[in-house]
Amino acid sequence: MRSSPEIEREIEARVEALGFEIVEVRWGGSGGRPSLRLRIDRPDAVVGHGVTVDDCAAVSRALEPWLDARPDLPPRYVLEVSSPGVDRPLTKDRDFQRFRGHLVAVKGHEVLAGRARRLEGELLGLEEGEAGPAVRMRLADGEEVYIPRGQIAGINLVFTWK
Repeated sequence: MRSSPEIEREIEARVEALGFEIVEVRWGGSGGRPSLRLRIDRPDAVVGHGVTVDDCAAVSRALEPWLDARPDLPPRYVLEVSSPGVDRPLTKDRDFQRFRGHLVAVKGHEVLAGRARRLEGELLGLEEGEAGPAVRMRLADGEEVYIPRGQIAGINLVFTWK
């Protein structure tokens, strides 16, 4: 099954009503057995102390009756609800403020900031630039770079052992 903006908006509203936020929605599987993978988080979670297995089960149980009743979903769909993990993707504008100061890895469609297709550094925020929103980060050598969001294939937190 392909992505459905209508279903995704309703899922997001239902998940938020339960006190969580959607980090990522992924559709997969086949037409006869589609899969819907949700990564959720708590809006106030700090890295390493967020969503539990019980939280994922509660969200899954709350969504299943609504999904089961949808005529546009086959009866044999798969729903997976999980935490965002220690390498949480940053997907929404608010994530760039929330995780400011954290170490991130940015993967590009092409070479980023004239350096490489993957850069690591301290997230300094999301700013409006000439080409639209750009991620501002400080690299290990101290240089600050701006990377337009359109050049970014993905951005994730980098987990560091302490």
